[in-house]
Amino acid sequence: MKRRNFLKKTALTAASTIFAPYILPSGRLFARTGSRKVNHVVFCLFAGGVRNIESIHQNEGNLLPSLFDGPFSTNPGIQFLGQSPWVQALQHEGTLFPEFRYQEGPTGHFNGHTVAVTGAYTDTSLNVRENPQMPTIFEYYLKHNSPSQTALNAWWVSNNLGPYPALNYSKHPDYGSRYGGNHISPPNIFDFRQLSAIDTPAIFQFHEEEMIGEIQDFLNKNSRGVGSLSSSGIRNTAEDDAQIQAFIQSTIQQVYSGAFSMPFGLSPNFLTIDMLNILFTQELLKHFQPELLVVNMTDIDVCHSNYTEYCNALVRADFAVAHLWNTIQSTPGLADDTILIIAPEHGRNLEPNTLQDVYGRFAIDHTSDATSREIFCMILGPQGIVNKGNIVGSASNPVGESIDIVPTIANILGFDVDIPSGLLTGSTLQQAFV
Repeated sequence: MKRRNFLKKTALTAASTIFAPYILPSGRLFARTGSRKVNHVVFCLFAGGVRNIESIHQNEGNLLPSLFDGPFSTNPGIQFLGQSPWVQALQHEGTLFPEFRYQEGPTGHFNGHTVAVTGAYTDTSLNVRENPQMPTIFEYYLKHNSPSQTALNAWWVSNNLGPYPALNYSKHPDYGSRYGGNHISPPNIFDFRQLSAIDTPAIFQFHEEEMIGEIQDFLNKNSRGVGSLSSSGIRNTAEDDAQIQAFIQSTIQQVYSGAFSMPFGLSPNFLTIDMLNILFTQELLKHFQPELLVVNMTDIDVCHSNYTEYCNALVRADFAVAHLWNTIQSTPGLADDTILIIAPEHGRNLEPNTLQDVYGRFAIDHTSDATSREIFCMILGPQGIVNKGNIVGSASNPVGESIDIVPTIANILGFDVDIPSGLLTGSTLQQAFV
């Protein structure tokens, strides 16, 4: 297949079948909306199960030098990637809650993600094949924000598929798909690690026809379970459709031109799926400048079988988040008008399992013990809006819970006062703000 035809066919395929923006019902009245702190919020689920023992308490040395103060780990097998874009740890760019808590419910990844985007704890009845029962932050934003916006302003960017596409809207009778955000899973479309040598124009190393099939398969999976467009209440405008088409086509062309030959200045051999997800997120932020974006990172879950690679996944996730913040701060329209929230979905057990890696380190699961509920949260933002260099809470006095993040986002964007009472039981993390 000729490359020109391939690009055209791929872009058209993506634009016609991607999880497309939703137009809100016409004639809906909005209540008076509260004042905003900033106009953009990015929530990074630093996910895959991160223990405070390795992150905040640094028992392996500092594995997250872009986020936290402390000398970097020199333990065997842990690979330092080089200087991040931020010489000073990002904890100085905002407020750190070092002893945050995932207080209730199973410490499963889908449970943790669901809590993070709904602001409501789950139980063992959660069905990974269904949308959650409680509204998501995307629905709250698209229903209650004034003036109303299309879902071009609300994105859910997931590392992988599985159950995660279901988190862009709920089954709640007062919300649902017509208020859902766009979902996309970049690693299921592009694999930048398959690029050619860095001194030649970048090309995919597998057949172009196969890539079209990969994209089509992803897009089909992405829309399954939603029902037909007419029955789900989803509609497109030609303008939004064209914008998504242009973005997908532009990204494909950048891949072919070699623009991503050295993502983050690293050889493709050092890249993880988490890094690629953040790379695509950066492009999406620069192109659409959405008001609300949630992105996750899940490579850290390798800890079930390989503790050393868990440490290395933390190092790479930290490196990617620093580049994400650097992109936000260097993009006109986002710089000094964006708050970045970083938090794991849950932690990991105190006691290891029986699997050893080549360094003799034991792997760790997450089965709802007390340690698996210990996480951190960091809120970064502009001077005069977010308290800089602030640390709130301690091991003896934990402050903040997972269910506090959704009301905090709603407060930042100024629509928290319009959410019906009883839906959110968490509180705004006021300590983070001036």
